[in-house]
Amino acid sequence: MNIDNIKTEIPHNKRKRVTVLGLGNMGAAIAHTFINRGYDTVVWNRNAEKCKPLVEAGAAGIEILSEAVAASNQVVTCLLNNTAVYEVLKQVAGAVAGKVFINLTSGTPAQARDFAEWAERENASYIDGKILADPIDIGTAKAQLLFSGKPTVFDAQYPLLEKLGAITYYGEDAGAAAVDFLAQVAIGYEFLIGFLHTLQLVHTEGVDLTAFAQRVAGTLQGYGPLLSLMVNEIKLGTYQPDLGPLQVQAAMFDDLINHRKSKNVETLRMQEIKNLMDRRIADGHGAQGFSSLFELLGKQ
Repeated sequence: MNIDNIKTEIPHNKRKRVTVLGLGNMGAAIAHTFINRGYDTVVWNRNAEKCKPLVEAGAAGIEILSEAVAASNQVVTCLLNNTAVYEVLKQVAGAVAGKVFINLTSGTPAQARDFAEWAERENASYIDGKILADPIDIGTAKAQLLFSGKPTVFDAQYPLLEKLGAITYYGEDAGAAAVDFLAQVAIGYEFLIGFLHTLQLVHTEGVDLTAFAQRVAGTLQGYGPLLSLMVNEIKLGTYQPDLGPLQVQAAMFDDLINHRKSKNVETLRMQEIKNLMDRRIADGHGAQGFSSLFELLGKQ
């Protein structure tokens, strides 16, 4: 690949130098943040044209992957997925001793642990990171970044990492940040698909969607105490009737499902919840609360 007028000179201050691999929207935001915070930033992307805006902002754009990795002791990867990360690491294996890899690519706990093991075999270090933010929020307190890996490595990299946003450290297990990340993302999608279902339902009834969304937002503010209560009930195994006894809730679910059916709105998710309630009631736990469904969710 040929990049016209690209800056390839590598600054000499290696202590404040970082390489960013991957310049999609998130990777570019990360690189811009490092540049703006005074780091000599080296950038690489498979499509080298994406380096140009970063070079214009002050980065050094390197077309050859091995040279980009060699340029810095700190290497940040932010690629499409961990399959792409595997391919990158495969190409630089054997030439990364002493380097710190900070992977900000979405992925699973098992993948994070595999990368940590790879780094150890290569005499390098690894920190796994996950981002709960939009690219526009990187570099601000709105950006939530989750990290896990060896504490000594994390502590040494903290001055760099904190430039990206609000930091939470989950401990030595390299996969711990991914556990929390995937769970939080899943909760978001579970809520949003439920929200879309209810929007479809109230839309068929002629309800103003904007006003409805505002009411839902207000209702959600009260869920914090309920979440804490449910966690406590699960820990104790007592399952007091939060939201009322299951047999009462199950009766209401017939109304919820029938209303959706009457408006030709999909009922699969609500029926799944009702089935769980019916199973729990059949097992003799109808006086318990909604949190008791936890007992069924780990069973096949």
